[in-house]
Amino acid sequence: MTRKLFNKVLVANRGEIALRVIRACHELGIPVVAVYSTADEKSLHVKLADEAVCIGPPQSKLSYLNMANILSAADITGADAIHPGYGFLAENAEFARLCADCNITFIGPTAANIEAMGDKVGARAIAKRRGVPLLPGTLEPVPGVDKAIAAAEEIGYPVILKAAAGGGGRGIHIVGNSDQLKFSFERASAEAGAAFGNSSMYVEKYCADARHIEIQVLCDRHGSRIFLGERDCSIQRRHQKLIEESPSPFADEKLRAAMGRAALDICNEVSYENAGTVEFLVENDRSFYFMEMNTRIQVEHPVTEMVAGVDLVKQQLLIAAGERLSIRQEDVQIKSHAIECRINAEDPEHFAPSPGKITALHVPGGLGVRIDSFVYDQYTVLPYYDSLLAKLIVNAPGRDEAVAKMRQALDEFVIEGIKTNIQFHKRIFSHRKFIDGRYGLNFLGELLGKTK
Repeated sequence: MTRKLFNKVLVANRGEIALRVIRACHELGIPVVAVYSTADEKSLHVKLADEAVCIGPPQSKLSYLNMANILSAADITGADAIHPGYGFLAENAEFARLCADCNITFIGPTAANIEAMGDKVGARAIAKRRGVPLLPGTLEPVPGVDKAIAAAEEIGYPVILKAAAGGGGRGIHIVGNSDQLKFSFERASAEAGAAFGNSSMYVEKYCADARHIEIQVLCDRHGSRIFLGERDCSIQRRHQKLIEESPSPFADEKLRAAMGRAALDICNEVSYENAGTVEFLVENDRSFYFMEMNTRIQVEHPVTEMVAGVDLVKQQLLIAAGERLSIRQEDVQIKSHAIECRINAEDPEHFAPSPGKITALHVPGGLGVRIDSFVYDQYTVLPYYDSLLAKLIVNAPGRDEAVAKMRQALDEFVIEGIKTNIQFHKRIFSHRKFIDGRYGLNFLGELLGKTK
């Protein structure tokens, strides 16, 4: 680097994403401050950072969501930038604004970007202004169940109730008739209020056999904006992604280009900065519809890194420091295939969390195999946080080779002492529809339904 980007970066997160950011910072010669709860004292991100500050007890609201403690940690360590990772405060406009007020660079989009795209109803209106296709649905929050029923009857069942401030698969309920909607509305609204501090809901048409395909964007503050292909995230359980791949086995060049243009149109509308992901629902005839935008680095960003050869976290750091994008759209070449499996600590029969001590660990390796993880042999998986243990990513010249490589990697992956979903992933990778790339959002429902 010709100049130092930041004096010191504080990573306001934990787990594998904290390690991912620490490594990117160290490669750029930037010292790193880790923050941790009392429960995370022995975590790898604490050990690998240059400095570490305890910010509170295990409960997230008292530690990783405690803005005052995190900003105080930045102050006492002299950190002039904060990377929020994903989750926790990553899409919190208030936190981004507080960072600016404290003369600390928030490594992510602006507070205005987060506000504009974080409200799902407002984001739909922005997409509509740019002529990006939308599913039939409300462009304003529905004030109560009666208005929701009226909207649903106009749209046509089935519909999906969504939290206006939602994310991470929470605050979502699929309903097939007015009775189900009456039953679900108050529960969904209460769930949204508890999770996001905003109980507003909107109604949208539900397409069960569609695909969930998203576009990765990078935008600098000087007006350069590019997209780096797409990721297919259709393998989901309870609206939580389990497997992601790039490129999508369903997308063709025409669809890819059209979705990329639509994503950049939205970014242009809000003068977007830094990394982001624009998510679309794609039907069997390749019609696509805007769903939402995630104003942060995604869990599944490694598959894009593998196929595009771009370090997205380093790009976040460079953009936040005011650098111009060195990558042009014509430079983006997708010439391989990558797949990611989320390895979770959960009972594969009941999908219940499975905390406890890891008594034995063996991770796969070989050409084209990547593990993003924070666990180690004898590590105790905590009950307070997300169940994600590791992201297993493979990369190969083509999809068939990538599927075969992932099968081999799953066979080699051993975690003992707790239950994991490794065997469940193996079932998916042996299913004919997945092997052929003929899956949609209803795939896991069909798979689980056949095995009950």
